[in-house]
Amino acid sequence: MDMNPIFARRLYLAWLVDQLERPNVPMLMKHTGWPRRTIQDVLKALAGIGIELSFVQDGVRHNDGYYQVCDWGPVNRLWVIDQQAQIQAAIS
Repeated sequence: MDMNPIFARRLYLAWLVDQLERPNVPMLMKHTGWPRRTIQDVLKALAGIGIELSFVQDGVRHNDGYYQVCDWGPVNRLWVIDQQAQIQAAIS
């Protein structure tokens, strides 16, 4: 199955947010190797495929905190977990 790399990137980042403990932009940059702007753009784009994120404020500064998936929308979370090899291959 050929997967669109843009779609795969969104699924992969949503999966990371779901799997990591208290994921923030620096942590996601470390895990993906992607630049900050790419992470921020993909996080914003998740709503376009129906995945709802929230930012949990956890600190004094405005951007101290982490992301969490609130709703996978039409995307089957278990399918994303099962397809990780194909998703990662599509973005490599």
